Parts: sequence; C-alpha cells; structure tokens
Amino acid sequence: MVRFFSLLVSLFSLQFALAQTQKLPFQPMDVFALEWATDPQISPDGTQIVYKRNGFDIMKDNANGNLWIVNTDGTSHRKLTSREVSESQASWSPTGDRIVFSSTTDEGSEIYMYWTATGQIAKISQLEKSPSSLTWSPDGKWIAFTMFIAEKPPVVAKLPEKPKGAKWAESARITDRLKHEADGSGYMEPGFTHVFIIPAEGGTARQLTSDNYSHRGNLSFSPDGKEIYFSSNRFEDWEYRFRNSEVYKVHVDTKQITALTSQDGPDHSPQVSPDGKTVAYLGFEDRVQDHQNTLLHLMNSDGSNKRTISSSFDNSISDIIWDSSGKGLYFMYDEKGNSKIGYITTSGKITKLADHVGGTTIGRPYASGSYSVSQNGTLVYTQTRPEYPADLAVIQNKKGPLLITNLNADVLAFRELGRTEEVWYKSTFDGRDIQGWIVKPPFYDASKKYPLLVENHGGPILNYGDRFTAEIQLFAAAGYVVFYPNPRGSTSYGEEFGNLLKNNYPGQDYNDVMDGVDYLVEKGIVDNDKLYVTGGSAGGIMTTWMIGKNHRFKAAAVIKPVVNWISKTLVADNYYGYAEKRYEGQPWENFETYWKFSPISLVGNIETPTMVMVGMNDLRTPPSEAKQLYHALKLRKVETVLVEIPEAYHNIAQRPSNLISKVAHILAWFEKYK
Repeated sequence: MVRFFSLLVSLFSLQFALAQTQKLPFQPMDVFALEWATDPQISPDGTQIVYKRNGFDIMKDNANGNLWIVNTDGTSHRKLTSREVSESQASWSPTGDRIVFSSTTDEGSEIYMYWTATGQIAKISQLEKSPSSLTWSPDGKWIAFTMFIAEKPPVVAKLPEKPKGAKWAESARITDRLKHEADGSGYMEPGFTHVFIIPAEGGTARQLTSDNYSHRGNLSFSPDGKEIYFSSNRFEDWEYRFRNSEVYKVHVDTKQITALTSQDGPDHSPQVSPDGKTVAYLGFEDRVQDHQNTLLHLMNSDGSNKRTISSSFDNSISDIIWDSSGKGLYFMYDEKGNSKIGYITTSGKITKLADHVGGTTIGRPYASGSYSVSQNGTLVYTQTRPEYPADLAVIQNKKGPLLITNLNADVLAFRELGRTEEVWYKSTFDGRDIQGWIVKPPFYDASKKYPLLVENHGGPILNYGDRFTAEIQLFAAAGYVVFYPNPRGSTSYGEEFGNLLKNNYPGQDYNDVMDGVDYLVEKGIVDNDKLYVTGGSAGGIMTTWMIGKNHRFKAAAVIKPVVNWISKTLVADNYYGYAEKRYEGQPWENFETYWKFSPISLVGNIETPTMVMVGMNDLRTPPSEAKQLYHALKLRKVETVLVEIPEAYHNIAQRPSNLISKVAHILAWFEKYK
C-alpha cells in the first residue's frame, strides 16, 4: 500500500538519527505510521495469501487499505493491483485461479475479479448498494452476496407542494421502526438486506430472498451449488425478538426458503460440510443473561438430527471453518485475555492450534483478528503481541508459527515500547483469581515508584489482553505504569464469570479493580499517592463509580460514560435491549434498581478532579449522559471540564487525530494534578 506520510519524512529522519544512539518512546505521531493486516485468505493449495493491508491516511484522517499478496514463506510480498482505492473481502476461487473482492468506485462499492495467471482485473457488477459476504459457488461459476435494498419511509401527512424555486425547510424525517438509528452511521435508511447471486464472469445480479426481513452474515453453498445457507430472523414480530435468528436455506432456482432451526436464540454462521450432509452453525438458547457462551452445533442438511458438540468447552466459539476431510472444524475463541485458534472434531475433541490472534484494534487491546485454512491444512492468521499490531503468521505441516510480515519495522524498530506484564491477584470479595496487565514506562527503573494509571475496559462484557495498544503505549511513554484489568463480567473466563454482572452492574467488578490497585501498591510498583483512573464506555461507568466510592485518585478522566441508566436506556440507539438482560423490567417498572446502579447516584460523594469526554454524535452513550455528570460536578464546585469531540460517534478514536487528541487531553488533565 502506498504510504501517506510525505509530511513526516523530515520528522522520521530526525528520529532515525536519534535512534542510532537511543530509541525513543512511542510518539503520538507514530499512530499515523502504523499498519496492520486483516482478513488473510489462503489459496486452496496453501501457497499464497491475499490480505488487506491497512494504514492511516494523514491527509484524510482516516483508515483505509488495499489488497496485498504474499507467498506462505514470506517471499514475493507485493500489492495485488495498482489501484489506489479501498479494497476488501478478498476470496479465492475453488481452484485458486481467481480472486473476487469488493472495491470502492465513484458510484459506491462494486464486485471485482482478479485473474491470478495474468494479473488482470475487471469489474463484474453494477449494484445499487455495497455488497457484503462475497461467497463462491463450489463450481466457481457464481458469486453469492448480500446487499441492502432501500424501502420508502412511512407517510403521515400529505403536504402542499412548495412553489418553484422556494427554499423551504427540509421535509420531516419519519420512522415507525423499533431500531431506527445506529451508532457509527446515524439514522438508518429504511429497508432490508437480501441474498443475491451473480455470474462469476459478470452480469446481472439476481435477488434470491424477499419479504420484509433482513438476511445477513456469512453464506454457504451446498456442494451441488443448488442451495445457499444463511441466517435471518423471519418472524412476524422480528423487531421485538431481536435476540433471535435462525438458520435457513434458499434454493437458487426456485427461491424457496426453508427454516432449519427453531430454538429461541441467535442461531447463525452456517457452514456446509464438504460432503454436503452436515451443517455446522453457532448459537445458543437464550436465557436472557448478560453473557452466554456461543456453542457449536451440527445438524443434517435438512435440519434433522441437531446436536451440540462444544457443551463441555467453557468459552464462546466463533469463525468456524470445516476441514477438507469433513471430520472437524477450525474455530476462534478467547481464553484468559488471549485470542486463539482451535480445532474440534465432530465428536467434540478440542485441540489448540495457535495463540495471540488479533492486533486489528489499534487503539486499545481488545479481542480481534481472523484466519483462514487451505485444503492441506496450512493455517494463516493475524498475530499480535504487545510489541506490534497484526502481522501475518503461518503454521504449516504442524510447524510454526512463522511470522511472514513485519509491517511496522520502519517505525517500531526504533521505539522503546513499554513492557507488558501479566498479573494475577485475589478478589477480596470472594477469593476469585483476577487477571490484568501492567505496562511499564520505557526505560523503566525498578528502584523508583511510578504513578499508576488505571485503564478500565468497555463492554463490560468484553476483554482486554496482551495485545498491541497505541493508547496505552502513549500513557506509558508519559511516565505512568498503566494497569488494565479484566474484572468479573469480562469474557474469556467462562460463562459463569462473564454473567456475574447480571442485575448487578456495577457491582463487585469495582472491588476487583481496586484489589488490583492495592496489589500493585503492596508490591511497591506504584506510588499510592499518585493514582489516576480513566476508561471509556463501560470503562467510563467504572471510572465514575470508582471516584464515587473513594477519594484515592488524584484525577479522573471519564470517557463517553453512562451515568443514568434511566435516561440512557430510553435514549441510546440500543434502547430496546436492556430490560431483563441488564436489570429486571423497564425503567418505569423498576425505577429503584435502575437508579441504584446509576453512577450519578454517587455524585454527591465525588471530590476527585474529573475530566468528562464524549463524541458529539455518540448514539450509544449519548452526550446527555456526559453532560449530566459534568453539570452535577459544576453545581457541586468539583474541579471538572467537559471535552466534546466534534463529528465523533461512540468510537472516538476511529479517526487517528481523535485518538491522539483523546490521549493528549487525558494526560494533560492528569499532569495538572501531579
């Protein structure tokens, strides 16, 4: 991918000269220089890998990427095409002679074909909207995909026509849908996503599904190419059964749709076995919990003989792929803050194949990553360590992993990063083992005590791990020991641990975090008189809860929080999903409980100087939540400041300049109270 860093040449030249005698800590502008791999796809014969190579455009302040190709031994690493536009969703044909992918044009995204023998490319579609889930038919003659089809909004009132040339106000925006907006994109255009098929040589796309239901996720052909398996929620009350989906199949010729599953829960991600007799899929029967493990199921291709083969495995399974023999499946899972690839036989025996998958969430160390497998079992995946974002690693003939790319050698080789160390400690509440990580400042001196910066993760049903993180490296470079824990409610520690916050959030997760702080103080690693705390989303909730419960922190930075569950629940884009799952009943039915767990109920106890930050377009934790906390602290004359990020949704750090701004504001606030 052509880099966009011409303005940084002089800066990097200076830094390179300095680095000859001593490496520099990670710098804010280094964020723009980072690159990372996503979605590696290995050829059927296991000799080549096509993947998306991502980077930040310093001029446009966003992330984009192109497709690259490399041999599995790391040789012949090159750009797939000469085009300088966004490319993604690469997929090898069954015989490896072509690669289908999607790419942007002036009119929107289209489907393109690349011929491996000649290097020629061609646009094979002319679509109304962007395609997703590109999938080859087994004979290589067809490409299935999904695409959104717009519908007209409801009409409530008929208005008179405006005079020619008149400049009236814009028409009213009207909706009658349960879900009508989404954080990250805003107002949702009315319509539904459907399954389509198009000749691999190009032509007219043909719609296979119909009716007012959406059909999303991966697609899987039967071996004869006559049927396509997919997931959907084709129930009359689908809006209110939003946690439910089923596995279906549609006949390519007749368009007949057949439901294959029926349990009340999210059945999805069907994958047809090589012989076509068995369908694997993911899901669980919904018990309305904060967290439930996603299980791996098998059934006959007609929906009969359903059985679960991962019941004894206490972690969620994702990203399933059949092996070429049909005797088992590859899958991904998180275990104790580390993302892994495993293999499970159809009888349920599990073998771990790879650790350290991820590295595609550049800002903070969340789970991420992907992989693919060739016909002969060669495995490629995105590997990360705290020292680097996602590179490509290969396991071949049970040997490896072999790291075949080094996308950031030009930058990170000249940086002294903070060292990441795993810590375990006991919960004082119930004696549970709690895991976390600390990142020590570059050039760490064990004879000194450092200030502690606690970074609470979001979710709360997510996990942090030993993965690369630009934000935390910048905190460490500023001289802090950074502590990021996985308290109860975090995933990757089993279903029971992840569900401990049901009807109890925030709860003893607060104790788990504070126990970690005490552990680091007792070990003499950090200065008890120099404690700071921050976190975003659920991490913002925990940060507010912590300073409402104690006065130990010199300063706090509360990022995109929920402070009032009553107001948040009825204003956020996912307002319909909280009742019973987070707390019993709706807010008007259980006012006391919703208020009891609202951090704003503790605002009378807060004395800690507090920065409050939020994206001005945030629909998940709306700005009104941040303003409630800020206004309450101002009324109480607690030192506070409100930082509003323009044009930012919930993911403030989606634009690299905002990631830098976020970290800079937090560090400046903390420095004020050193």
